[in-house]
Amino acid sequence: MAKDDLINEQILQVLSRDGRISNLDLAERVGLSPSACLRRVQELERSGVITGYRAVLDRSRRGIGFVAYVTVGLNQHTKAAQEAFEQAISRAPEVIECHNITGAVEYLLRVEATDLAAYKMFHTDVLGVLPQVHSITSYVVMGSPKDARS
Repeated sequence: MAKDDLINEQILQVLSRDGRISNLDLAERVGLSPSACLRRVQELERSGVITGYRAVLDRSRRGIGFVAYVTVGLNQHTKAAQEAFEQAISRAPEVIECHNITGAVEYLLRVEATDLAAYKMFHTDVLGVLPQVHSITSYVVMGSPKDARS
């Protein structure tokens, strides 16, 4: 790997942990002048390597006390069934992530709710009524010793 690539990788690592770091502090951390660091960050943004910045939220302060990963199997393996499912899921605020995966089921969802009762309503009134859904398996998160989003 070229030295320039290593510096860009360092920049990306620092920014992925702290997107609000000042350019001056970032430059110091990666060993560049502030102007050279800013040029690199701008090029990483222009080239699409950096696609945006976001806030990391404290779920408990927002009243989110329940997190589950949910696998969903569809009853038909057609493009239309997938599109209909994805469209329905995109409207569900409880679904934080939706991944089309390989294996025995088609989707893996990250679902956040205030509590078990709220999750049960989502499970029953949202997932349970979708005509494309054949199977639902919930994996309740009991703790997250490593979560890169936090």
